[in-house]
Amino acid sequence: MQQPEILSLARAAMRPVYDVVVVGSGYGGGIAASRLSRAGQQVCVLERGREVPVGGFPSRMPELRRELQVHSGKKRSGSGTGLYDVRLGSDINVVVGCGLGGGSLINAGVALRPDARVFADAAWPDAIRTDGLLDLGYERAADMLRPSRHAGAPALTKYLALEAASGAFGKPPVTAPVTVSFDDVVNPAGIAQAACTLCGDCCSGCNVGAKNSIAVTYLADAKAHGAEIFTELAVSHVEKLSGGWRVHFRSANDTDETAHVDATTVFLGAGTLGSTEILLRSRECGLKASDRLGMGFSANGDIIAFALGGKNRANAVGVGEPPKFTDDPVGACVAGQIELPDEAELNASMIIQEGTMPSSIAPLLPVFFIAGGRLLGAAQSLIKGVYKGPLAHLQSFFVVSHDDAEGRLVLQNDALEVAWPDVAKQEVYARVDDALTKAAQGVGGLYIKNPLAATNMGARPTTAHPLGGCGMGETAESGTVNHKCQVFAGPTGDETYAGLYVCDGSVMPRSLGCNPLLTISALAERAMVHFARDHNLGFDTEPIRAKAELEPTS
Repeated sequence: MQQPEILSLARAAMRPVYDVVVVGSGYGGGIAASRLSRAGQQVCVLERGREVPVGGFPSRMPELRRELQVHSGKKRSGSGTGLYDVRLGSDINVVVGCGLGGGSLINAGVALRPDARVFADAAWPDAIRTDGLLDLGYERAADMLRPSRHAGAPALTKYLALEAASGAFGKPPVTAPVTVSFDDVVNPAGIAQAACTLCGDCCSGCNVGAKNSIAVTYLADAKAHGAEIFTELAVSHVEKLSGGWRVHFRSANDTDETAHVDATTVFLGAGTLGSTEILLRSRECGLKASDRLGMGFSANGDIIAFALGGKNRANAVGVGEPPKFTDDPVGACVAGQIELPDEAELNASMIIQEGTMPSSIAPLLPVFFIAGGRLLGAAQSLIKGVYKGPLAHLQSFFVVSHDDAEGRLVLQNDALEVAWPDVAKQEVYARVDDALTKAAQGVGGLYIKNPLAATNMGARPTTAHPLGGCGMGETAESGTVNHKCQVFAGPTGDETYAGLYVCDGSVMPRSLGCNPLLTISALAERAMVHFARDHNLGFDTEPIRAKAELEPTS
């Protein structure tokens, strides 16, 4: 049984040339690194964030503050390697993860497959629907990430609170599949993982080691198969060479020193914002690309909101490890969800999930909700804290739905920004407001759309599931990449660059209406199959633990 080890190497160990350079280490980048390493390729992974070991995630408010980086145009506050990367825009705010493992480190880990009507949309290339590899991609992603539904979830206090709120819709909740291990296991990458303690701190990083993040799954597997992983290096752009590619990068700690590494093949897996920014800057440096680059940005219909003052105890604040409160287990960040498909109109469908605030943010909650007189019994909350006072009745809602994906990612003064005028007027926001108002009123609570309205976050929409910018298409006229995730080599036609791919949420040509991690992973797995076929390579997907079990013991 192998314990987690440090995956990254010192910068000095980097070679000048590799077969493959993977930029980013989230769901797309991690999968590319794992599968291509198994295929015998010499792989280099570049990640702008740092490696955070199990037990090293923020558990107190001062630690959380140090993990926050806030960008507004070219201005930034906080460390360039902070786990939480907040982009404040004039139209919409975006929150993404920054670290070895990408967003998998700090997301809720909800693994869902979209409504079948999503892939029936003509926005997708025909091959996505017809070559049969999408199902294989989902299967392989699930085998590694192992989403499961917690058998004890329906007995949790916060699940019962969601059940009470579901009366407004006449439809009970169901348990949510999450990438969390609820038993002690040795995972497919050969890494020992402890069972979930139900602390609720998934979104601040799992200090137990139970979360099936990319770091302990695909990246650990990549390392075991020879990949070389480097952190705290921010890629600026890629350059076409006569026989391959040059990847330009600098230290994420803002030094002026720049460097580069060469490869036959480059996979951009830096996330929706990161990969699009790299390609936009590469285009400014002379690389031809589709005119669709930067177009089709979607917020995936995301809303985070709250019901305050309801009659039911919700117990929806994490307790950390070791626990700060032991009277009542919290559960995984998301344990249950209300599924509300609209049979007549796909885009009117939504999923309402109960959510949990991390324990490290608990001291701030009374401040958020006392502002404006929202919280009756404010003194009680300050005295009793969030586990016994009125805030113990605070319900958090995470909603995913659909928008029109008409946002645009642009470079302004060499900084990435989202241009999406009137995004707040999208029908999805009014639709979700109406639904959550009914849910809150049904339990005697007050719907709070945005407790941060008086802060720098403002009243603008905020998404944690940014999609698009390098969307798939049949040709360059309709997309930035093709169905294999190959980058189109100009503004017209179906010619692609040899050896340049994008593999992350940016390739989605529309909203998904569910948490995107499983679909990003499935499309990345599918792209790996095509890459292996196109280059006469092969790789197995056998778990490392299975191989170890077959080896004789001395």
